[in-house]
Amino acid sequence: MPWNLDSDRPIFIQIIDKIQMDIISGLYQPGDKLPSVRELAQEASVNPNTMQKALSELERTGLVYSQRTSGRFITEDTDMICLLKEQQAQEIALHFLGTMQKLGFQKDDILSLLGQLLEQEAPAGPAT
Repeated sequence: MPWNLDSDRPIFIQIIDKIQMDIISGLYQPGDKLPSVRELAQEASVNPNTMQKALSELERTGLVYSQRTSGRFITEDTDMICLLKEQQAQEIALHFLGTMQKLGFQKDDILSLLGQLLEQEAPAGPAT
């Protein structure tokens, strides 16, 4: 998944969000070793200090842990990952519902539209 970073939000927050998404989507599995700070910074085209700040925050939350001299790893706590996935899904759903209401859709209209979309082929990913 490419690093689509923009200037709308702090870069380190966007890095955190991207790594979290990579974890909950299964790109990184529980217990996987993360690439080094320098490798990730180069891949994302950011300063290594910015990447370090993001990874430190992920460590603080417990989603990532470090082993001295071995690097950083994804938590093996699958319950934590599932909870994060559910939280992300709720945030996306609430954002969607808020946007639909701003467009003038009522609850029944939204449910009907979702039903129609679900019967069609599922989209490959978010439109950007």
